Formats: sequence, structure tokens, C-alpha cells
Amino acid sequence: MDDKRYLLGLIREGEHQQQDFKYRVADASKLAKSVSAFANTDGGRLLIGVRDDGNISGVRSEEEIFMMHQAAYKFCKPEASIKFDTYHINGRTIVIATVPPSVRRPICALDEEGNRRAYIRIADENIVASPVHLAIWRELQKPQGIMLTYDDEIRHLLSIMRGRQTLNQIVSLSRLPRYKVIGLLARLIRFNTIRWEYDAQKFLFSMV
Repeated sequence: MDDKRYLLGLIREGEHQQQDFKYRVADASKLAKSVSAFANTDGGRLLIGVRDDGNISGVRSEEEIFMMHQAAYKFCKPEASIKFDTYHINGRTIVIATVPPSVRRPICALDEEGNRRAYIRIADENIVASPVHLAIWRELQKPQGIMLTYDDEIRHLLSIMRGRQTLNQIVSLSRLPRYKVIGLLARLIRFNTIRWEYDAQKFLFSMV
């Protein structure tokens, strides 16, 4: 398959969980958000030089390509793994940045002030990871084979779960310290007892 057919096929897919369009790269720190989101979720690719509506604008300068590298290597901590491929179509240059899912989560994006934030990819959006996600990633770094022990705190937390609830609602109802609830939810999600979803710009937790 030639470059043109391949690129047009990708563009027809539109933006989704594993694909994002970037018209141009004016700010490496903003691009790092997409890199962080893909690395922390299922991986994905950035089509740089493609507008949100799918029209091809092309990458205009070597400076933009330099910013892409900066996004991956300077504005992501730890460094994200990323592969850049350059394609030419209708006299314009498109860069595809492919980001695999990371085994060292969270991959954080740095802003211009050096503040770190981890992102996840949900549908076609990059969302700031919740404190529970950060705790889930810590849980996943623990050795395999650990069993879930239903101690008093876990039984208490499960007893107040009603439908879909936000973290703040669960903290309020449980009367446990916030950090404790975050850790318990992460452990229960790891063992498929609790699930999370994102709806109306909120993270919600419920029984499986």
C-alpha cells in the first residue's frame, strides 16, 4: 500500500481511543499531554499535520519536528517510548508519532513551569488521571500472586457502595481518610471487585 492510501485510510478513521490529529506543533508541553495519555492507556498514534476535520495541512518546518522530539523526551517523565515516521502526500509532509503503552506508568507530561500531570485516553479525549488511577498503577507494580484480603476496612467500603459514586461521595459516606479510600479502591479495581468509568466529566466507581 502506498503512503497516500495508507494515510487516507487512517484519516477516515477519525480521532478515537488510539488516534489523535494535530494540526501543528506550537507547544511541546501540550503535545506531551497526548503522548502521556496514549502511554498510560492503550498506546496510539498522533497524525501531525492533519486538522481536526481530517484535512491535511502538513508539517511546515523542521522546528515542528524538533518540538515533537522535545515532547517525548523533555516534556515526558519518565521518557516515553515513541517512534516517528514521515510520509509525503500531495506535496505535504505528515509525521506519525506512534506511542506504545508504557510498562512504567504513569508517564507524566510536564508543563512550562515543570509541574507533572499524568493523562489517560478516553475515547478521543486526553483526561487528567484521577488519584485512583495513580494508586492503581502503584498496585500493578506489586508482585503477582498477592491475594485480596477482605479486612474490616474493605468490608466497610463495600457496604456503602451504592450505584455509581464519585471519589468524594465515597470518602464522605465511608468516613475514612481520603488517602485510605483511594488505596482501597485501587486494590479493589485491581481484583475486579470495583470498576471505574468516566461520565459527564466525572470518574465514577461502582461494584462489578
